[in-house]
Amino acid sequence: MDKPVSYTIEEVADRLRVSKLTIYDLIKKGELPAYRVGRQMRIDDQDLETYKNSSKTVQKPQKSQKPPLNREQLVISGQDMVLDFLGKHLEPKLGTSPLRWYTGSLNSLMAMYQGQCDIVSVHLFDGESGTYNVPYVKRILISEPFALINLVCRTAGIYVKKGNPLGIKTWSDLAKPGITIVNREKGAGARVLLDEQLRLAGLSREYISGYNTEYTSHFSIASAVAGGQADAGVGIENVAKMAEVDFIPMIQEQYDLVVLKDNRNLLKLVRDTITSHEFQTQVSQLKGYNLHLSGEIVYET
Repeated sequence: MDKPVSYTIEEVADRLRVSKLTIYDLIKKGELPAYRVGRQMRIDDQDLETYKNSSKTVQKPQKSQKPPLNREQLVISGQDMVLDFLGKHLEPKLGTSPLRWYTGSLNSLMAMYQGQCDIVSVHLFDGESGTYNVPYVKRILISEPFALINLVCRTAGIYVKKGNPLGIKTWSDLAKPGITIVNREKGAGARVLLDEQLRLAGLSREYISGYNTEYTSHFSIASAVAGGQADAGVGIENVAKMAEVDFIPMIQEQYDLVVLKDNRNLLKLVRDTITSHEFQTQVSQLKGYNLHLSGEIVYET
């Protein structure tokens, strides 16, 4: 019997003539199945061919995704890979695979308000208070009792080219002549962070070259900087090494989960899962993440 053929990330990137970052993004979105062998990720030949064949259909312009329609399954909304870990750890306890919706913090909150999500991740910086998430969630879920549970704290900052040739060190540096950025889409936590920091510094977005150039993930922002399409972009530390860019740490952000209190069993299940030894061991292997608040209810109504 022939041995199944599989490829590394680098080999798949070469075959598709795209960057490794693009492959990681496809895996993250669930469009290309992959699995680990030790510390290396591999993709089966059959899965690669299936993806290639599906990509031959006419592609429509990308718009923001809609939440999954099958509400018999739990829906987890947000983009960090730690949420994929959470889904896998919840699966045996739920008896079914949670559905994942990859969208930004504000859009996720609005979807929860409309009854379309069960667990929502948020990292929304409020410049007035200097805190994360609570001011936004209180306003949007004004009529819904909820709990805000810390998942992780993580380092956010600015991606720059290797060696930081333009000497970018502060948020204000992004407004200097000759510096071009790429931005996240409206509703993304990274965009809110940038907007708030510019506001606090008294800088208008009109002075930021590239402000209206939008990408939809940390991976794509870092990849654009690595590829020379921009000089800088805002994102999280964990992606920087993968994209082969340098990272300027700017803030330790709270990455919290919102769970409505009408599902007490889910609330307990989520807290038990993210405080478990197995989950925390997996997350602790990632760079730029801190677990000192994980599982704590940071706010509730």
